[in-house]
Amino acid sequence: MIVLPADRLEWVEGWGESLGAAGYVWRPSTVAQVRVVLAEAERAKIPLVPRGAGCSYGDAAFRAESVVLDVGRMNRVLAWDPEAGEIDVEPGVTLRQLWRYVLGDGWWPPVVTGTMETTVGGCLAMNVHGKNNWARGTFGEHCVELDLMTVDGAVRTVSRDGDRELFNAVVGSFGLLGVITRARLKMKRVSSGMVEVKAVSAPNLETMLRLTDEAKDQWEYVVGWIDAFAKGRHLGRGLLHFARHLEPGEDPAPARSLQVGDQDLSEEIFGILPRSVMWRLIKPLCNKIDMSWVNRLKYLSGATVGEGAVYRQTFAEFSFLLDYVPNWKRIYRPGGLIQHQTFVPEAEAEGVFGKQLELCRRQGQPSFLGVLKRHRPDESLMGHGIDGFSLALDFPVVSRRRARLWDLVRLLAEPVVEAGGKFYPAKDCALPGELYRATFHDGQIQRLLEFKTKMDSQAMLRSALADRLLGTWS
Repeated sequence: MIVLPADRLEWVEGWGESLGAAGYVWRPSTVAQVRVVLAEAERAKIPLVPRGAGCSYGDAAFRAESVVLDVGRMNRVLAWDPEAGEIDVEPGVTLRQLWRYVLGDGWWPPVVTGTMETTVGGCLAMNVHGKNNWARGTFGEHCVELDLMTVDGAVRTVSRDGDRELFNAVVGSFGLLGVITRARLKMKRVSSGMVEVKAVSAPNLETMLRLTDEAKDQWEYVVGWIDAFAKGRHLGRGLLHFARHLEPGEDPAPARSLQVGDQDLSEEIFGILPRSVMWRLIKPLCNKIDMSWVNRLKYLSGATVGEGAVYRQTFAEFSFLLDYVPNWKRIYRPGGLIQHQTFVPEAEAEGVFGKQLELCRRQGQPSFLGVLKRHRPDESLMGHGIDGFSLALDFPVVSRRRARLWDLVRLLAEPVVEAGGKFYPAKDCALPGELYRATFHDGQIQRLLEFKTKMDSQAMLRSALADRLLGTWS
């Protein structure tokens, strides 16, 4: 039996800090070193898990007693064409690095997550989406090609046009088919570093859905916050934010707004309070009673601003709300948090989401944060995209109620399956595998396993998430 170095053993967990596992962590800085780590894992007959910045909420980037391949040091920009807007990067490049590199030349990533700390490799592995999914699709749709290292150490260039089937299998496959070592991305041309934002309040879920759907073809970005504590005729009430890029000539100082320094989030709030301590001030409010009032006051303050309030924000201010309060996840300690995001066809959304919100209330486990988005289908083999809406719900994890919370996730998921919906693995850590598999009806899972058998017959590339959602590999 081959024993791996004990000094490599570290505790690795998901972003939500609700679960984790000990693993043997390697942090390569070159493609050659990735090859060495793969060989080391194969020699020890221990599965390997690719890991980016660890921004997935749950168990996507760790597995007990496995090798963890952290690509965070592979964070170099390899090539940039400012005329075509195409950039080659290593997998550990973060969205923060990406937008800061291209913005000065008049470009912006077409799809970004709510935090700028996610890596390109992780965004492709989970095929993430943003607030403009209806308009721009998923992150993978803007990847031209990628280099994939398979378990035998060989590197293969896979392009969207040259090998579409394999490309669509790799993107969104949780890192099961290989380690992405390079990606070429197409940026979006912009003439200003500002967006125009419109804020609208909605008194109930039906209105939230209707206004979101009406705005999807008029605005680049459409996102809604939902007061998950509201009930009765106010069930599903919330605030919507629509945004669009400014057209040439609308920004009186475009050169300035395209400067990185003009985009950086201030380190202080109101010029006085450091953002780094904000989570400590919010933490005492992390309970059902106080959060119900926080949600109520947020809705009331937004509803009284004025119907259709319009203002401008920098790209960073609008896009990266999760970075406004650094380390905000710490307010959920010691148990951490989980998120459950479901995708439901347009016609079924009001019924399913209403049932979910009522179910949380009846179970005494209301979501502390609810987010609504509009979506379209995507091409990836294991795609979560659907012509409909998604609802993401955040829950604190309390040790003595942990089992009840996991049971609640099952109850929330069952009507989604019945409605022909989907789930989002990047946010999940509690969904039962049989419910996840029940959302695929056209042989997608079998096709993924066929690729897996061909490219990794010993199932060396695995994660706790993949084991849970896809079952055994024997």
